[in-house]
Amino acid sequence: MRTPALTTDVLVGRHELQQRVDELTGAARTGQGGALVLEGEAGIGKSALLEYARNAAPGFRVVRTSGSEFEQELPYSALHQLCVPMLKHLVELPDRHRDALRVAFGLAEGTPDPFRIGLAVLGLVTAAARERPLLCLIDDAQWVDTASARAMVFLARRVAADPAAMIFAVRPTYATHGFGELPQLAVRGLSDEDAKVLLTTRSPFLLDDQVRDRLVAEAHGNPLALLELPCAGGFVPPDGSSVPTRIEYGFRARLAGLSAEARLLLIVASADPTGDPNLLWPAAGQLNLDVPPASAEADATGLVEFGARIRFCHPLARSAVYRAADAGERRAAHEALAAVTDPITAPDRRAWHRAQAGPGPDDDIADELERCATRAQGRGGVAAAAAFLERSVALSLDPERRIVRTLHAAQASFDAGASGKAASLLAVLETSPLDEFQHADVDLLQGRIAFTRHGDGSGPMLMVRAAQRLASLDPDRARDCFLDAVEMSLSVGRGGVVIDRVLTAARSTAPAPSSPDALDALIVLATDGYEAAVPLLRHALYDMGELFWTRRPALATMIAVELWDPDTLAAIAAWLVKAGRASGSPLLLRLGLAQKAVEAILIGDIGQAIATTAEEAAIADATGAPPLLHHRLHLAALRGRRDEALELCEAATAAPTTGWPGQVTNLHWTTAMLHNGLADYPAALAAARKATEHGDLFLTGAALPELIEAAVRCDDRLTAAQALDSLTERTQAGGTITGRGVAAYSRGLVTGIEDHYREAIDLLGEGPLLPYLARAHLLYGEWLRREGRRRDCREHLRTAHELLSGAGAEAFARRAADELRATGEKVPARSERTYGKLSMQEVAVARLVASGATSNEVAVQLYISKRTVDAHLRNIFRKLGINSRRQLKDHPDLAVQDRPDGR
Repeated sequence: MRTPALTTDVLVGRHELQQRVDELTGAARTGQGGALVLEGEAGIGKSALLEYARNAAPGFRVVRTSGSEFEQELPYSALHQLCVPMLKHLVELPDRHRDALRVAFGLAEGTPDPFRIGLAVLGLVTAAARERPLLCLIDDAQWVDTASARAMVFLARRVAADPAAMIFAVRPTYATHGFGELPQLAVRGLSDEDAKVLLTTRSPFLLDDQVRDRLVAEAHGNPLALLELPCAGGFVPPDGSSVPTRIEYGFRARLAGLSAEARLLLIVASADPTGDPNLLWPAAGQLNLDVPPASAEADATGLVEFGARIRFCHPLARSAVYRAADAGERRAAHEALAAVTDPITAPDRRAWHRAQAGPGPDDDIADELERCATRAQGRGGVAAAAAFLERSVALSLDPERRIVRTLHAAQASFDAGASGKAASLLAVLETSPLDEFQHADVDLLQGRIAFTRHGDGSGPMLMVRAAQRLASLDPDRARDCFLDAVEMSLSVGRGGVVIDRVLTAARSTAPAPSSPDALDALIVLATDGYEAAVPLLRHALYDMGELFWTRRPALATMIAVELWDPDTLAAIAAWLVKAGRASGSPLLLRLGLAQKAVEAILIGDIGQAIATTAEEAAIADATGAPPLLHHRLHLAALRGRRDEALELCEAATAAPTTGWPGQVTNLHWTTAMLHNGLADYPAALAAARKATEHGDLFLTGAALPELIEAAVRCDDRLTAAQALDSLTERTQAGGTITGRGVAAYSRGLVTGIEDHYREAIDLLGEGPLLPYLARAHLLYGEWLRREGRRRDCREHLRTAHELLSGAGAEAFARRAADELRATGEKVPARSERTYGKLSMQEVAVARLVASGATSNEVAVQLYISKRTVDAHLRNIFRKLGINSRRQLKDHPDLAVQDRPDGR
């Protein structure tokens, strides 16, 4: 018997939910797109609301997809299903976006680019919505594969300027997919009164009051439970199971009395996640089923509809059928599906069916799964690769191949973010006969896993153990492992003792290099100090050049910071961005953009810093990753935005330390800068002490000037003097004019000698770091005023105020203004700068357009639609009081800023 439809024009007890859906589709009809996530347990009515949305949106093109519990490891499978009705618009996309989608959907060879895929889908949706409004319905989104989910969330955040609406239906376990960041609408159980109305009006059974009340109590407001439990005889014996499980009992009850052929046809349908009749009917033929009577009998249960697509009445119905089958029936179903699945167009799905069909280990199938993993990895499906490899391990007969596959599966699981799964796979190898290379691989991966666990400091020494195993087998790789251990320690932000242990081990066991390298430089730095180590550091940074930057961009950046070498820092940032764009590596590009933002902050180009930060955030959003924090924190600290900076500090402290090395020390350094700007010197001193207390290599030096200034203002002369000695040692050994200039004004703070301030201004005036030059003028002006030289101090305070205001260093600029007022001089209120009026993304759009970029080019770079770019431009024109791109190009705050040294 068929279940009565759960969807009508008016759903029982769902008026407010229907109103929200109507508001979403109504806004989309006027070009104000949006997204909505319906969240609730299985059977609660999410699918009914999706059906309501479809029926209540006349004139919309409706495209839909659903996650599959049995297909959630195949990359882009759900996205492909969503996009199929819109693929005619592929020809309207730029070549590289069209190619990206073709690769993602397995229509062409290559490696998918998640940036371009997200933007390509956005272009596809925008093109389709030009014809008529678009409604995208995604059911069972908790089972959507990770790659598709990221693209869908990316799309959902960017349809605000398009006539398009997206509605997701998810169960409460969806947070890892990123749907939790979209607007939410909780779908909860019906009230008892509404539940009684539903039973009375929709149940096919006559129920007396006692049975009805019992059903209402047991269903807990779940509509599907209300309508399915009567099919199980009124109610099932209470067994403590959840409502969804008891609903499955109701679906299973419909299988009773079916012929073996009808039952097997349903099992085959449940085992095929595509719902493709061109697979189901040939598979039924493989099993010699008499299709017409079997399909008619199966159709009569109401569990499934056989049409252009094979659809179960509810995902729980599909699960119930599959789980009710015995192992032999499942194997037969998968074997038949494998036989009819095209090995050319769908090799992965065919291999997966073969794997499920096998009664036991089979090296041929394991080999095929391994090839599937390689293809999945090539298509960006790391989670899929991990799933294929894990299954291949289970099917491997050859013990040596099983070990290799287990290592590969563990690595793939780790790369997919499943560090717990990776650890479990490695645990299987504890009693296996591994060679030294394999032991080293296990140690390295365990070290990386430890790095992701809060409070687990075992990672660096596990990598040291790997290095020691490899010392005689692979000397170059052994040295790399030691450097990995150092970088990991720096990433944790606790260099001191840990790095000493790493370098002590390296000194005694690292193989000799063919030529001096960064590890040598680190060892010399730890044992003989800066003066001895600087030539080796310069060799790594300059002589090895891009060869070193390519392999160790984080370490190269930290060396450049330690040497106070802004030119090399800028060159590394430029290389990172260039290499990231050329390779399509999201992480490399994001690190490059973050470093470019820091460079812009250091040279005082606040607009560039904001624009580059917006681009990094757009890429993070496109790939489903959290934005990097260190450049955002630096920007907020320089601007004196206390609340924003402290909020970022909390986020950096709470997050796993997996970002740019030195995150912990960076946050204390920038917090000290923030408080020095705000003249809260006790807070600055506390933060600067934390930044320098461990003496982290390549991280402490940049924080020393903040420590010196805060200590002097707090009259802690001993701390200031000791910090000055350390800073002087570093900057004299490094020898750059920037380092010497910063050391000079720090020396002036400690000694009170005027010539040191003058020296600082002369030196910093030759370099590119405008905010440091401005601070030298500020400190000199403050010293002159305290010396009673009012006329002399004004010149330097005016210069400081002008430079700091232009650089966006608002708190330091207020310090300069307060000092000027103390001399009796009036300080005119500055008009709000452009970057204060615009949002971060608007600054990015404005600067790109001012540089001559078209709306399409801006859309590509910032991963938004052209319509969104045009909407931003309208807001920008309104806020700035202009009305053309030409005026934007001529706006003084939006031109690309020249470096102070003319470069």
